[in-house]
Amino acid sequence: MLSPDHAEIVRATLPAVTAHGTEITAKFYDAMFAAHPELRHMFNQGNQANGEQRQALAMAVAAFAQRLTSADGPASVRLMLSRIANKHASLGVRPEQYAIVGRHLMEAVADVLGAAVTPEVHAAWSEVYWLFATLLVAEEARLYQQASCSPAGPFRPWRVVARRPETDDVFSLVLEPADGQGVPGYRPGQYVSVAVTLPDGLRQPRQYSLSRVPADDAIQITVRRVRGDGGTPDGAVSSFLHHDVAEGDLLEVSPPFGDLVLDDESDPLVLISAGIGVTPVAAMIDHLAATAPDRRVLALHADRSPRTHALRDQIATAARAMPGLHRVTWYEQPDGTASAAGEEIRTGLMDITGLSLPPKARVYMCGPIPFMRGVRRALLTAGIADERIHYEVFGPDLWNQAD
Repeated sequence: MLSPDHAEIVRATLPAVTAHGTEITAKFYDAMFAAHPELRHMFNQGNQANGEQRQALAMAVAAFAQRLTSADGPASVRLMLSRIANKHASLGVRPEQYAIVGRHLMEAVADVLGAAVTPEVHAAWSEVYWLFATLLVAEEARLYQQASCSPAGPFRPWRVVARRPETDDVFSLVLEPADGQGVPGYRPGQYVSVAVTLPDGLRQPRQYSLSRVPADDAIQITVRRVRGDGGTPDGAVSSFLHHDVAEGDLLEVSPPFGDLVLDDESDPLVLISAGIGVTPVAAMIDHLAATAPDRRVLALHADRSPRTHALRDQIATAARAMPGLHRVTWYEQPDGTASAAGEEIRTGLMDITGLSLPPKARVYMCGPIPFMRGVRRALLTAGIADERIHYEVFGPDLWNQAD
């Protein structure tokens, strides 16, 4: 994929680019937003402020370059690109915007690394970026076609027809199309982007898993209100949805995207979640209750307490129709709440040691990244093959960041 002479240059300079990655992407974003302020409406400004988006971009480009020059490059590149392309498609990223990104990114590389960026180094890393961009554009075009939407206008108006509290900080919104069109096709585990205009005029998108199988021409998303911690501000969009959106209001919503999708095979399933990561798992269980109630499923969830466990009643209702489902829930602060629909309750942090995990199981998990890293290590120790472990990250994907 990468020309041989450029591959050697990329291998030699990758440590320097990686070491300065966050500094490079910081300069890149600052320069790009200054030249193209309209792009601020597409990027999560909360993740810009806390540095996560910059870190994620630096890691993605470095990881792509490393994989291009490694023996297992093609397979690992496809997986990484699929995840990024689905995020981009849900935001309406357009092919021509890659030229803007490429120009400012290469300028930032030259600015940070200075004289080390010789014409040969610039050409090698330009090839890396344009391979990255070309592959993403092609995959995003496929996703747009599959979703029957254009990147110029992927969002449609949807009306809030019900609002239901789940916990003190989590609520579900039931949405119906407000444009006379139907509910788009959907696979359990996918998400939609919801775009809102905040009081300061900034339009901001956020991605939310569909937390229930679409029914009666409606979809359901479940939102956790993000509270600031250690001096950081509250989540802008989740707070807006919490305070300012009521039944009857309109929201802009994208088609469903995402590559953490439930398969239709017969292999046993292990569904693992923590906190608000339960949302895609809830949709998967809802789907299985209607289509494959006898499939062997082990659902493992971790939460602070029953009081903070979102969608617990919804999952319990689906579980009653699933004789092949076994549920185990860990609470750090159990309050004596009775189990629901055969749920086994344990105290403390999730510990899968000693659980009977079928070696041929397909695993889907969603939760905080440190949680998922720890669970993945335990799964590998238990004999689950790495290629059978699938995950979803809410926000920038920092999965490959060093522990």
